[in-house]
Amino acid sequence: MWLFLIFVAVPIIEIALFIQVGGAIGLLPTLLIVVATAIVGTALMRHQGVQALARLQSRLEAGGDPVGPIAHGALILVAGVLLLTPGFFTDATGLLLLVPAVRDRVISWGASRITVQTFSFGSTTRQQPKPGTDTIDAEYEEILEEDDTGKPRGNSGWTRPDS
Repeated sequence: MWLFLIFVAVPIIEIALFIQVGGAIGLLPTLLIVVATAIVGTALMRHQGVQALARLQSRLEAGGDPVGPIAHGALILVAGVLLLTPGFFTDATGLLLLVPAVRDRVISWGASRITVQTFSFGSTTRQQPKPGTDTIDAEYEEILEEDDTGKPRGNSGWTRPDS
């Protein structure tokens, strides 16, 4: 329901703002403002995106929690998309998301509404041997069952039997 309202409300707001601003300052200045905010916003997004990536890499190298830098990077990406979308409302929202304090507030608001049930970081687990345990040496012998013809079972046809 919320997504539907956003897809309906945002274009209506943008059209209304284009009519108001275009009527006040004219068509050409209105279009120049839209193009200029896209160019400036993209440059700001690129700069802040590189900084967010550097923070993420340093956090990962230190073995820290990468959630904060990932969330900031995601919001910077959303800001870039909003700045590239023509319109005054989307440009203002995108520029606001480029302010770190605003991103912090959005992240904390979102975190208060999310419940994490499980979390894992990395895919390898290593178990250390318990202190004081001994290694056990053993010998083994393969026992192959034979089928009705007297041949060992398990030969798939891809390998030759040892005999």
